[in-house]
Amino acid sequence: MTRLRLALIVLALAGATIGGAWIIEAMGYKPCELCLLGRVPYYVGIALAAATALAAWRGRERLAGFGLAALGLCFLAGAGFAAYHAGVEYKFWPGPAECTGSLTKTLSSEDFLLALKRVKPVRCDEPALVILGLSLAGWSVLVSLGLAVLAGWGARLKRGVA
Repeated sequence: MTRLRLALIVLALAGATIGGAWIIEAMGYKPCELCLLGRVPYYVGIALAAATALAAWRGRERLAGFGLAALGLCFLAGAGFAAYHAGVEYKFWPGPAECTGSLTKTLSSEDFLLALKRVKPVRCDEPALVILGLSLAGWSVLVSLGLAVLAGWGARLKRGVA
């Protein structure tokens, strides 16, 4: 396996993961604040994987190796963040206040009732969707770890390995 192929695989899998998130969102599942933040490593990883693939395609093996190492770290951080989010969903620890829809000022009872009708916060501590026993954040942990392993493997490849 070459660095080019691994960078392209990481690019395709990260793109497919974000595409899947967008499809699920289009199906009516609204992302919470942590879901949106959890997508950042994928966006960064997509750009970095494309740049790494380009470097490998142009024969810049050392740069491609650094790119794959950076991808590994990016997705390792993404796995950590996704694990935090999954822990919030499984009630292992509390989530941030943004995920509870807390109010920032005291309202009259009429204003409070109007706010309840208008605002429907998406909670971070309740999984929007569970697939095969895992929340989407739980799946993100596994996908991110897999991408980190692939990228780390590519970073360690010797030059000219096919």
